[in-house]
Amino acid sequence: MKKHPLARLDQRHLWHPFTQMRDWLKGEPLVIERGKGALLWDARGREYIDANSSIWTNLHGHNHPSINAAIRTQLTKVAHTSALGLANEPAAQLGQALVKLANPRTGLAKRQPRLAKVFYSDDGSTAVEVALKLAYEFARRTGRARKPRFLSLDGAYHGDTVGAVSAGHIDLFHKAYSGMLFKTDKVMSPYCYRCPFNKAKPERGDARDSRNCQFECIDKVEQRFASRKQRGSNYAAMLLEPGLQGPAGMIAQPEGWLRRVAEIARGHGAQLIADEVMTGLGRAANRFFASHDEGVQPDYLCLAKGLTGGYLPMAATLTTQEVFDAFLGDYAEFKTFFHGHSYTGNQLGSAASLASIGLLKTAAPHRKKLAANLRAEARRLWCLPQVGDIRQAGCVLAVELVRDWRTREPFALAEQAGIRVCDGLAKRGVLTRPVGNVIVVMPPFCTTQRQVKKIFAALHDAIDETLTQNR
Repeated sequence: MKKHPLARLDQRHLWHPFTQMRDWLKGEPLVIERGKGALLWDARGREYIDANSSIWTNLHGHNHPSINAAIRTQLTKVAHTSALGLANEPAAQLGQALVKLANPRTGLAKRQPRLAKVFYSDDGSTAVEVALKLAYEFARRTGRARKPRFLSLDGAYHGDTVGAVSAGHIDLFHKAYSGMLFKTDKVMSPYCYRCPFNKAKPERGDARDSRNCQFECIDKVEQRFASRKQRGSNYAAMLLEPGLQGPAGMIAQPEGWLRRVAEIARGHGAQLIADEVMTGLGRAANRFFASHDEGVQPDYLCLAKGLTGGYLPMAATLTTQEVFDAFLGDYAEFKTFFHGHSYTGNQLGSAASLASIGLLKTAAPHRKKLAANLRAEARRLWCLPQVGDIRQAGCVLAVELVRDWRTREPFALAEQAGIRVCDGLAKRGVLTRPVGNVIVVMPPFCTTQRQVKKIFAALHDAIDETLTQNR
């Protein structure tokens, strides 16, 4: 069969992110033509379940009538005007909605900050970049840190702009740019399945449930802050993904970890930056934000991906009145936050986000049902010897592939175990993308029980065919 004309056009002209282009050029890529709900169709008419929400962005399903209508209505007014010196209606309304959503009346621990101000940008990386710059300058201006520096988790990934890469710790992604970056520190991630302090033997269940440790990973955080203090300075902020570290391998944090780590950071006078680009807006949490599941309110809340429901690139960084006030002054003092983007506060993105938040407020039953369906259907995978760990946070479920569950021996990345399993899934009408040897299942909230059953039946057969039968 000849390659589809659009596939040939793509391969002739485009360069794809995080893609080994030599492999890409060998076959015929899927060309997605349309979508509806949790389903996608390619240019040849084949149907797929979107099991990773188009790289973790789509909350409510494709072609949603409410978001479509909001964008169409805004298009009859104006598509974009600059936020440099001008205000606009949907951006102002979205700011109000985000502040309200981010400050629940109940469920937070005592003496938590209140998020009051919203700074818009374009994507998750720029949302984190904004938080890093604000935290750095706030620490400097208030005297909280003599030489402001940041702490993040081992395996952290927060985006691809220079600041976000500097706070990341995945050598495969970041090492090539080391000469361009500023220094940050890292501390161990609470990766129960592969934690050196976890004395529990392998079992057929989420490693967090059977862990046998003394929360030594939290002790490491305390030690890192104490060590920094002994050097005569402090961290400006600790940056982390609450609830679940995404690109690190979908590492789901044990209950209580975030709350205790936040207490340590604030006890040492450091702020907390919550990268909820993937975990937020109900995706990996019982509440709207994973931070709030532990009663923690960050000083900076970074949002993107699902903000517009997966329609348009838009991001937001929420922070406190105290941080905002540190940038106030007479013109001649030049305390202005010198940072911005051409499409900051874009009207179409704001309109889509307002519609998405409106849907989110009524989506709790759908999220609860989807999470339960994912948990129930994933059980069929435990019979496979190459399934080492299954971990879940809200509507995100991850399956870690190993050579044998009894030894937890990982596949070498060069073996492309995750990629080959996902290729097998695509042949069975399910689309997702692995994180190394971890298969990610993160469909839109509208995904039906029948569709969830199909996802896990296909995943079972793809693992069995790809890894078990070819041992």
